[in-house]
Amino acid sequence: MPTWRVDAGAQSLVMVSHGGIPAVAYWGARLPEGEDLAQIAAACVADLTGGMLDASPELSLCPQSSEAFPGQPGLVMAEADGTPLHPRFRFASAEVTGQGLFLTSTAGALKLIHRISVEGDTGMIGLRSTLTSDRPIRVHWLAAPVLPAPQQASEMIDVAGRWIGEFQLVRTPWAAGIRMREARTGRSGHEHPPYLILPIDAASNTNGEAFGLQYGWSGGHRMIAEELPDGRRQVQFGHATGAETRPARSFETAVLYAAYSATGLNGIARANQRLILDRIVQFPDPTRPRPVHYNCWEAVYFDHKLADLAAIADRAAAIGAERFVLDDGWFGHRDNDTSSLGDWVVDRKKWPDGLHPLIAHVHKVGMTFGLWFEPEMVNPDSDLYRAHPEWALGAADQTLGRHQMVLDLSLAAVREYLFQQIDAILGEYPIDYIKWDHNRLLPVVDAAQTTGVYELLDRLRAAHPMVEIETCASGGGRIDAGILARTHRVWLSDSNDALERLRIQHDTALFLPASVTGSHVGPRHCHTSGRDLPMAFRAYVAAQRHMGFEMDLRALTAQEEKTLTAITAWWKAGRAWRMFADILRLDSADPSLTAEMQLARDGTRFTVFAGIAATSAQILPRPLRLAGLDPDARYRLTLHNREDIPTRSRGLPALKSGALMLSGQYLMHHGLTLPWGYPATMWVIDGERLHPNR
Repeated sequence: MPTWRVDAGAQSLVMVSHGGIPAVAYWGARLPEGEDLAQIAAACVADLTGGMLDASPELSLCPQSSEAFPGQPGLVMAEADGTPLHPRFRFASAEVTGQGLFLTSTAGALKLIHRISVEGDTGMIGLRSTLTSDRPIRVHWLAAPVLPAPQQASEMIDVAGRWIGEFQLVRTPWAAGIRMREARTGRSGHEHPPYLILPIDAASNTNGEAFGLQYGWSGGHRMIAEELPDGRRQVQFGHATGAETRPARSFETAVLYAAYSATGLNGIARANQRLILDRIVQFPDPTRPRPVHYNCWEAVYFDHKLADLAAIADRAAAIGAERFVLDDGWFGHRDNDTSSLGDWVVDRKKWPDGLHPLIAHVHKVGMTFGLWFEPEMVNPDSDLYRAHPEWALGAADQTLGRHQMVLDLSLAAVREYLFQQIDAILGEYPIDYIKWDHNRLLPVVDAAQTTGVYELLDRLRAAHPMVEIETCASGGGRIDAGILARTHRVWLSDSNDALERLRIQHDTALFLPASVTGSHVGPRHCHTSGRDLPMAFRAYVAAQRHMGFEMDLRALTAQEEKTLTAITAWWKAGRAWRMFADILRLDSADPSLTAEMQLARDGTRFTVFAGIAATSAQILPRPLRLAGLDPDARYRLTLHNREDIPTRSRGLPALKSGALMLSGQYLMHHGLTLPWGYPATMWVIDGERLHPNR
């Protein structure tokens, strides 16, 4: 009875084969060295009773329909002509290479390979399934290696959302049957990004056990969380059902990343953040500080005039911006969103000398230049569509989305055209950044569309390795490890309402680090919510992540400009460590307060952001307990923004007048006493670990 063990950080994964496809016998806290794996395999054998088969079908890495498995199988397949297939795989071999552990099972000429790998020092385990055949076959569903879900849990946490309301956590009780979520819009999606957390009962942000999964795929995907009649639980992730639309000889899932935490949800957050930073994103120049952005969209929209944009660039640079991004409207005959997608040539009516005069001015004031594209889309009113209507994905009479259709990137000719168009722009102009948008849902689910996007991005990056790319899909509609392996920043949401952003960023911290998460200071009056919010609050919310501005800077008051300039300078002074810190969500006893810590990896410093989103039920703030500190160390804490204390705050909390020096034990078990503040106030507290002699 062969057994295998994979250790990554705080977790261990033990697998065993009883002759068939290997199964997970243990997934959880790291086991002691020398643990007897055969004893673990024996200890996991369950009893039988009435109403059951004489032997329980295994919950293997790919539960088999051929073995009367009572739940959802991990593989649904057919011959090329549609005849259903129910092969019975048997374990064949195991191999350990530099890429991980490969477990191979066979059924005649069919070969099923499960790869399990350690993802560096992130504490993550990566799992991928590959199916090969000697003949073309159809695959309706192939799961990444299937894992057992903890039976001590009473709920699961997955993610829903919408435009300007991304990353909403959904808590669902475990019950007999299936929790199935499927994103069929052709991208990882607002409605169901590919993440799942399985907390053990009573787990909070800072305490308890939890398991985390994320599926590294940017197209349609499916999640199954199932409790069988006998009480066993399984979790499956894979491409959306039917996404493989063509017969083939080889099929492969994306990587399913798995984490375990004994420190609450923050342990899952830390693993996810470090996976993205240390293993997934490849910055063109890792030593370059993350630059402050200015994006002109909410200042001028489609109304491009050199004089106006040059004047705005002057203001942006003076305030502290380091990158100027020209958004939609520079190409074709693009005066609104009804035309020209696909025609990636500079509009000479707006830009008679091309983009050179604007770029020269941007460089003169000390900023680099970025440009907006939406390459995967086409307007029916475009030269491209008139020349190649057959390049559009789906039916010719389909319902449009934002006046546009999707280009079929499974076609080599489409990818070649787009590469040539974008390559020509990048070759002519000194551009260091692309905002890559995706505003239309796919009319069909097709995995080949996603692999086509990957191929195009990979080719462009090889040709222009110093260009940084942001992924945007109506805001946060395509955020996953697959797209981040080819890009360097996400546009988290089209909402620049700082109150909305506070919540979105807080929940996204379970999955994304600060340095890839774009967050801009929006205009005083937010066009998506109708709110007017103070500059300090807007700026500090943006300063929680990769900071930028997106407004008409000419409309700022003198005081607003002074505040924004000061907060930008503060952000730049701390970005070298803060952009690579661990974001720890804090458990607040007051639901009106949304708070997090950004803790340096070496533990020597931190920043607390405590955002007041609403009026508290009680008169005064409750103590805010911190996390991740050394209980025996002492820390100096300073309220950074005392100027934001309102006159109605009449008491004498120590933070209002000077620094506090407290132990990690006190800060984590009692917590900080904050000043009173109005809603839409962000308290910013800087912390520093003291030398033992101080």
